[in-house]
Amino acid sequence: MSLERPKDRDSAGVQRHSADEIADLLGDLVIGREEHINAPGYVIPPDAVQETLSLLKNEAGFDHLSCVTAEERADRYESIYHLKKFDDATQEVSVVVPTAKDNPVSQSAEPVFRTADWHEREAYDLVGIDYEGHPDLRRILLPDTWQGHPLSMDYDQERPQVVSLREGANPLQEDHRDDQDSETMYLNIGPHHPATHGVLHLKATLDGEQVADVDPDIGYLHRCEEQMCQNGTYRYQIMPYPDRWDYISAGLLNEWAYARAAEDLADIEVPEYAQVIRTMGAELCRIAAHMLAVATFALDVYGDFTAIFMYGIREREKVQNILEDLTGQRLMFNYFRLGGVVWDLPEPRDEFFDKTRDFLEELPEALEEFHDLITGNEILQARTIGTGVLPPEVAKSYGATGPVLRGSGVDYDLRRDDPYGYYENLDWDVCVEDGCDNFSRLLVRMNEVEESAKIIEQCVDILEDWPEDERNIQANVPRTLRPDDDTEIYRAVEGAKGELGIYIRADGTEKPARFKIRSPCFSNLQTLPEMSNGEYVPDMVASLGSLDIVLGEVDR
Repeated sequence: MSLERPKDRDSAGVQRHSADEIADLLGDLVIGREEHINAPGYVIPPDAVQETLSLLKNEAGFDHLSCVTAEERADRYESIYHLKKFDDATQEVSVVVPTAKDNPVSQSAEPVFRTADWHEREAYDLVGIDYEGHPDLRRILLPDTWQGHPLSMDYDQERPQVVSLREGANPLQEDHRDDQDSETMYLNIGPHHPATHGVLHLKATLDGEQVADVDPDIGYLHRCEEQMCQNGTYRYQIMPYPDRWDYISAGLLNEWAYARAAEDLADIEVPEYAQVIRTMGAELCRIAAHMLAVATFALDVYGDFTAIFMYGIREREKVQNILEDLTGQRLMFNYFRLGGVVWDLPEPRDEFFDKTRDFLEELPEALEEFHDLITGNEILQARTIGTGVLPPEVAKSYGATGPVLRGSGVDYDLRRDDPYGYYENLDWDVCVEDGCDNFSRLLVRMNEVEESAKIIEQCVDILEDWPEDERNIQANVPRTLRPDDDTEIYRAVEGAKGELGIYIRADGTEKPARFKIRSPCFSNLQTLPEMSNGEYVPDMVASLGSLDIVLGEVDR
């Protein structure tokens, strides 16, 4: 069955479908209906996952599996597949898959969306749902010998955990060379290595000098941040945690992801003045994040610490100084509040505006320097152009977002496609490159710095002219928030590294019953084998650097 109805297209020519039309498409596969705040929900049996997702992807155009949320309820286990369209991020569908309490087995979505591989492994690891037909269902954040599932109701926190020394042994230790005198070699890269951007272990299989396979091994920084958020109150205790996911420079962007979800959940309207401040602060964080990404990428590719890396840190420090003036902190900002921001711009305001404008005026010259030193560098070009190729459809299937996706020619940015904050009132462009390689991802980030500067400059102009008696920084938010029982929402923002999403299910108390973090780095890192297989080891290191991952956000 097809849902083609030209009259239902929006102004961009994208097909739109009502909840009833989607239900008609799915037919007898739907055994129940739910209404989440962000999307209609369709309850299906656990053996119909692939058929349902295939219909939604191929017939209705829902080609972006943004997130998979798993949870245990009092009477069942449940998986929720959050679907969107890359052509229109405002069209969303939730596919809800309940499973029996005594037999939590559900069909895997991996054959339809490759990104389900890691998402379902995480659901199995932390919640305990078994995904039938999954190609490699094993733990992903915890050691293979871990006992129990930390987010299940019967998890015993007092149970001792024992990890055998064998866990760290080379799996090919007894097979140094086969009878055919093969050149295949197993190589451990990391977990402690300058080329891994954090505590990341790459299990690489080499065929001569080429990468035959690479398996990213994550979880070394896992802190169960989702459970910490479930133990905190909406109003005050959750907001400090997002700064610690991508702890390098994306604090305000992370805070906005939680704020957007919680504010829509509790029906809180943020004052326009506070939205402008949020937008300015978020773009300052984006510049800081991209400066570090560009600097470390050059370090990965041709080891230039003295010039490129320190030049990047120099520009980043200027941004950090402005953010420190605004928030009082340099990394763990804790500046956003539900309903707005914690305080107004620093006094004297003119001094803050002048400092910000001075940085923006100096930035073009600094970027020209970077282009001379980096993008114009023959060594970097030789190492990055045509390496780490990630075709558009492959990037989509893995749920890649941010500069990784836009570097593959896919024009997708939530600031424009699912507007929030003050972005839709400003003049700026989405940066896209169609080279699909490491060089394209570098160009996207450098070009985005220019667009962020344009946004900040417009915000400064607006804030400077804002009437003093109308500077409302916060909505009137109740001291204790208790969203209605069984209310569910998934909301996302465009972080520096891609789509950062939050799913929340309320139970009528002041704490979430389920809090799920959709990390862009988690999905982006899955693409590394696609980019690296058949390449040389140095190319794999360059590809990893082009992903700009932060392990605190991957592991959470």
